[in-house]
Amino acid sequence: QLQLVDSGGGLVQAGGSLRLSCEASGAALRVYSVGWFRQTPGKEREFVAAITFSGGEPLYGAFVEGRFTISRDNAKNSAYLKMNSPKPEDTAVYYCAATSVVFISTDRGDWHYWGQGTQVTVSS
Repeated sequence: QLQLVDSGGGLVQAGGSLRLSCEASGAALRVYSVGWFRQTPGKEREFVAAITFSGGEPLYGAFVEGRFTISRDNAKNSAYLKMNSPKPEDTAVYYCAATSVVFISTDRGDWHYWGQGTQVTVSS
């Protein structure tokens, strides 16, 4: 059974940078598409970014506007989300996710495995 552990969250100033990590265990992450979602209190979990198992062209949520980069290192069984120039409105709990679905889906219902989440707080 694939298990995911998120890390790397914390407090960052607006305009700074932060890298989130997602470490997989129990199975090879290379056969799964990997994504990141985020959630704030009282809101639905929102799609941030995803990359297929083959490492093809990533997909990003519209609000990313070129500021975030998703990547994966199959040799390390890990994936990452580099956040550049974060804004206060990017404050949320960020979740790593994985799916065996071959296409990238922005629907959280298509993602079968989840990390525990890591809090990102962006100060102005």
